[in-house]
Amino acid sequence: MEDETPPSQEVSAKVLEATLLSALKMLDIGKWPIFSLCSQEELKLIRQACVFGNAGNEVLYATENDEVFVLGMNCSGCLGTGDIQSTIEPKRLDSLCGKKIACLSYGSGPHVVLATEEGEVYTWGHNAYSQLGNGTTNHGLVPCQVSTNLVNKKVVEVACGSHHSMVLTSDGEVYTWGYNNSGQVGSGSTANQPIPRRVTSCLQNKIVVNIACGQMCSMAVVENGEVYVWGYNGNGQLGLGSSGNQPTPCRIAALQGIRVQRVACGCAHTLVLTDEGHVYAWGANSYGQLGTGNKSNQSYPATVVVNKDRIIEIAACHSAHTSAAKTQSGQVYMWGQCRGQSVVLPHLTHFSCTDDVFACFATPAVMWRLLSVEPDDHLTVAQSLKKEFDNPETADLKFLVDGKYIHVHKVLLKIRCEHFRSILNNDDEIIEMSEFSYPVYRAFLEYLYTDSIRLPPEDAIGLLDLATLYRENRLKKLCQQTIKQGICEENAIALLSAAVKYEAQCEHCK
Repeated sequence: MEDETPPSQEVSAKVLEATLLSALKMLDIGKWPIFSLCSQEELKLIRQACVFGNAGNEVLYATENDEVFVLGMNCSGCLGTGDIQSTIEPKRLDSLCGKKIACLSYGSGPHVVLATEEGEVYTWGHNAYSQLGNGTTNHGLVPCQVSTNLVNKKVVEVACGSHHSMVLTSDGEVYTWGYNNSGQVGSGSTANQPIPRRVTSCLQNKIVVNIACGQMCSMAVVENGEVYVWGYNGNGQLGLGSSGNQPTPCRIAALQGIRVQRVACGCAHTLVLTDEGHVYAWGANSYGQLGTGNKSNQSYPATVVVNKDRIIEIAACHSAHTSAAKTQSGQVYMWGQCRGQSVVLPHLTHFSCTDDVFACFATPAVMWRLLSVEPDDHLTVAQSLKKEFDNPETADLKFLVDGKYIHVHKVLLKIRCEHFRSILNNDDEIIEMSEFSYPVYRAFLEYLYTDSIRLPPEDAIGLLDLATLYRENRLKKLCQQTIKQGICEENAIALLSAAVKYEAQCEHCK
């Protein structure tokens, strides 16, 4: 049952904007705080991740090599490490390594339900209500495959309520198990269900395409766009126009003629996305999580207006009172409980994905889905130029210095240096350079690509001479800094002489 203590007053747009800007700054050091326990090298390898737990203090992630790691508090053995000891260092789950993860969900215990790309289901963690589906009420300390009634079934989607579990198979069947005090497993009774059983009743001859769970309710979208609901309904989260619990699936009649594509459940509220890009919401609304402009609960679907733009994604999580949506143009909106603040209408954020809303504003800061992390192989302009220095495959000009070639690009040299603008011709292919040494001239050309210099202070004297000749004032200052910082007893006389000659401001000379 939803336990809400709404704030006494609404926040101003300025306060919310300030909080948003603060959240954006947090993204620079990692939007999910628990990842600060990982090294930069470890973070670069992550390809999938899910932050979960009552305080967002547990995480499971998979690397580019399909290795699976966990870290965090380990409440009820939810990390699957074989014990209940917390860990601030990543631990590998050998039993899941090599198994490509397709989807993952978690409960409030927490318990974890995971499906692989092969369609296998694994569960572990809290099990006081048989939510692991293994026929017992013993906590599961390691991932175990759930096979009862799922043999020869390929699971393609999983969802968890607080203490019940639901899976969707490739042939459109729904199976549930676990806590059933409000009818959330859809069996027609309120007895807990220790093993997976297919949900039938109104779904018997239907092909389900999407599932979701609130804390103690369950939802299914069928292929014709109808929505079926069951379980706890004390806040109207089933959208049936009443507040009575529903022990078996029941179609939402108020959505007649509307083709729903996706459903998402918060703690005690529900969102659906239609094929026309519209969003409807119903259920608990003490934090404005329905986005209707007020805090009144709704037992019937209500339209959520998001800037008249087409919505392509909705997001909610059973442990939070937060809602989010992404538009076709890439804008991300949030509403509901946002860091303790009540936002009663969709608020445009600066984020690029709905996941960021839950990282920065949900309470607790958990993930609403298994997050896929794309490798960041994008190069900035500066990085691309740096990479192309001395690249014979793309260069159109070579400098011959001390018998060695340095490969460069005429257009870049002309853009970056007045000296080259005046001397280079389009038919130049090789230019011999005898005035300066190879290390000095290479350092100069590399500077034009990188805006930095890398050479010992002794060679910086020659580069300072070149910078003076070519009237490169910024390069002169870099050389002076290198000379000043590199002074030692062995080279002091030569370096100080060079500094004085070129009017360097060197504290050692004063």
